[in-house]
Amino acid sequence: GHTGIVYCVAFSPDGQTLATGSDDATVRFWDLSDRTNPGPLGEPLDGHTGTIYSLAVSPHGHTLASGANDATVRLWNLDTAIPLRGHTRMVERARFSPDGRTLVSCGNDGTIWLWDFTNPARPVRLGQHLQVPATVYDVKFSPDGRILASANADGTVRLWDLSDRAHPTPLGQPLNGHADVMYSVAFRPDGHTLGAGADDGTVRLWDLTDRAHPAPLGQPLTGQTNIIWSLVFSRDGRTLASSSQDSTVRLWDVIDPAHPAPLGEPLQVPGFGYEVAFSPDGHILASGSADDTVRLWNLTDLAHPTPLGRPQEVLGAVYGVAFSPDGRTLASGSADQ
Repeated sequence: GHTGIVYCVAFSPDGQTLATGSDDATVRFWDLSDRTNPGPLGEPLDGHTGTIYSLAVSPHGHTLASGANDATVRLWNLDTAIPLRGHTRMVERARFSPDGRTLVSCGNDGTIWLWDFTNPARPVRLGQHLQVPATVYDVKFSPDGRILASANADGTVRLWDLSDRAHPTPLGQPLNGHADVMYSVAFRPDGHTLGAGADDGTVRLWDLTDRAHPAPLGQPLTGQTNIIWSLVFSRDGRTLASSSQDSTVRLWDVIDPAHPAPLGEPLQVPGFGYEVAFSPDGHILASGSADDTVRLWNLTDLAHPTPLGRPQEVLGAVYGVAFSPDGRTLASGSADQ
């Protein structure tokens, strides 16, 4: 139904609805009640004037946030769009806090904005924006929602204390140790470890036990040779997956984050490796790639992942993959529109 590249996808909490965002500047909703025959829900939402790069569904499932290169985040409630203005350039990511009370967005203008989402019909800007001297490519909340981490084009990861959401304060000094640009961040589910992926193909882990004084954990994880586009921990926190522009996905044993170790050989994904996602039970890994495929991997034996079936072919690079909450459905966003 889209007429442009689909860059992002997001499920509702009950898994019955899928939202898709495209460079045709529209958001579309899809009814998944019959998963073998999904159908469109209503008319496309067309409030944006540029490519939609990010979608996030609030935990209560009634509101969708979309971020686009028209420098706005919009909140959608049925057929009503609420534009959140503040950014002056492309919005890279928009994400909800775990409790659904806060929305964060980041962009190419080097700013991070927070909104109070307690009343979804009347979101309120929280204080002044956070300023970073470079593009902010990724933002993540800690599992308890009290810390915000950002991956920045100045080669740093920055942490903010959100104890007072209206007045976030920096936590310690910016974390560095990577190459020129940071592209991805991820919190381990226990909140004590942060992973960060860079343009030099390395991943570094940080100990957040003392959140005001993060400390590097062991040596950087090496083995990939280009941008780490996506970084994600399994739900049990025992495994880390990294997807790289060097056409590989790697799995890492992080049971002891101070002594991480590679799990088996790199998974080959011809074309750039973009987003990766674990199924909720951790038994399957999905990867999207620039070779126009989605690949599924059986993780029953983490040291020897095996392909599940044949690569699912589409007609364009796959930029986004997401599992439904029950793990029974996978969605992908692609350049084939």
